[in-house]
Amino acid sequence: MALTLQRLDPDRRRRRLQLLAELADAKSVRDRERPRRVRHDRLRELIAVRRRLASIGS
Repeated sequence: MALTLQRLDPDRRRRRLQLLAELADAKSVRDRERPRRVRHDRLRELIAVRRRLASIGS
């Protein structure tokens, strides 16, 4: 039993480190994309406001 636990620990540690690295990578991608998403949302909101104003004026 102890032999099996010793053998699993490095595998578990490797998988954990791999998962943490993937999560860190995903977070960095999300952080890079966030300004783009904010600009996109702001532009969409401005377009909606212009459409509302145009429909009121007609």
